[in-house]
Amino acid sequence: MSVVEETHPRPGTRTATPPPQDGCLRDRAAELAALRERVRGGPSDRATEAQHAKGKLTARERIALLFDEGTFSEIEELRRHRATGFGLEDRRPHTDGVVTGWGKVHGRTVFAYAHDFRIFGGALGEAHAEKIHKLMDLAEAAGAPIVGLCDGAGARIQEGVTALAGYGGIFTRNVRNSGVIPQISVILGPCAGGAAYSPALTDFVFMVRGTAQMFITGPDVVQAVTGEVITHDALGGADAHASVSGVAHFACDDEESCLEDVRHLLSLLPANNRELPPAAPSDDPADRRTEALLDLVPADPGRAYDMRAVIEEIVDDGDYLEIQESWATNIVCALARLDGQVVGVVANQPSAFAGVLDIHASEKAARFVQTCDSFNIPLVTLVDVPGFLPGVDQEHGGIIRHGAKLLYAYCNATVPRVQLILRKAYGGAYIVMDSRSIGTDVSLAWPSNEIAVMGAEGAANVVFRREIAAAADPDATRARLVKEYRAELMHPYYAAERGLVDSVIDPSETRARLIDALSMLRAKHSPLPSRKHGNQPQ
Repeated sequence: MSVVEETHPRPGTRTATPPPQDGCLRDRAAELAALRERVRGGPSDRATEAQHAKGKLTARERIALLFDEGTFSEIEELRRHRATGFGLEDRRPHTDGVVTGWGKVHGRTVFAYAHDFRIFGGALGEAHAEKIHKLMDLAEAAGAPIVGLCDGAGARIQEGVTALAGYGGIFTRNVRNSGVIPQISVILGPCAGGAAYSPALTDFVFMVRGTAQMFITGPDVVQAVTGEVITHDALGGADAHASVSGVAHFACDDEESCLEDVRHLLSLLPANNRELPPAAPSDDPADRRTEALLDLVPADPGRAYDMRAVIEEIVDDGDYLEIQESWATNIVCALARLDGQVVGVVANQPSAFAGVLDIHASEKAARFVQTCDSFNIPLVTLVDVPGFLPGVDQEHGGIIRHGAKLLYAYCNATVPRVQLILRKAYGGAYIVMDSRSIGTDVSLAWPSNEIAVMGAEGAANVVFRREIAAAADPDATRARLVKEYRAELMHPYYAAERGLVDSVIDPSETRARLIDALSMLRAKHSPLPSRKHGNQPQ
């Protein structure tokens, strides 16, 4: 008898695969495959065409762009809601309007959920929310980043308060995972009402121009309540949030480039707060001299220049990722690499409002410093600041408490911190920009540095006002006293002589000296006092 024919094989012998029979497991597997194929195809070709007609990809097309090819593992693709009433009992599509799972991004595990606008407009109901809750819990347990691809119409009205409670579960997990795992929100369609609060609680927000809108109340409600007439895009589009509100960290032209930028950002972040950011080999020599800086930065503290050119000259291969590029442009925040190691760069921008610190710049930098500190990213602070912006609007807008946010963030940071003073560093803004007095580990300065309470002209007008007023030639007297004040208290070595600057360096050595300092600090350990949490300024 052949193996196939043998009905009672001897123990330990291998049998050939039996021919298919009705009701066998092979049939069940085929049924499952067919069901999965239908689920992955979406509700209908017409719904997919409608999504594409809006210039938007489907949830699964987005997932395919985010993850390394063939690495995505979906969970709960067969989940269906249990709600009744308003015709819901007759509409129970699989996935319930959200695709959830994990995969690899540049070979590292990442979790993601993607709203499927083709099903209930991506609206969140009980089952939909529970899928996201489960995914967020898995990401927390695995210690891996989570990305939300948002394209939904808010809470599912037919499910009432149950849907609202689902958002509460998401918000709770956003907060619990804050500073534990990187959380990234990608707005690819509507995100209105309570749904907008989850992105606001995450670490980074991406938006796509033309298709993404995010607001608490839409244009119709705004017009009804205030009489203001405004379009969806002007109220809550990508550019509005990237340049006006500061809610969005990145505004992208299309979904493909947006998701590629998300992948790039993930390559610069650790998986969780217990790991260091991933290092990458660099062909850019650590000891490369930065001679170009001698010509890029004018010695005259009153002349403007683009700080981005300085950053580009210093970092590996001139490559950096700027955060919130279009908002609070008087300060630059960026992620980059120095000798293959990820660093966070905070820098005043002399080409925008002379690099002055104001309410928005303080908020932007404070949030970035906190994010870097949460995820073990060393900080490099490039200082060229004339002070805090004066004015009634700034004072009444709370520049004191907003400026204190940046001060608090630096003082609370335990990652390696290196300060470099390029030119002017005046008043309280000098202190706030990670000065030695608030705990920076290494303070370097160029020979063009001017560290003082204020500029020489202003200081002379205060200190010598009577002498100037009584002089036969006030202008000549003022010029002489300004020169004397600068020579006495603002020369390049004044702070170094008092130990407030560790070393005055040749700008050509900048890259090498920063890398050397960060290498020395790599194993830095600076525990904070035991406490539930600090009470930072709001």
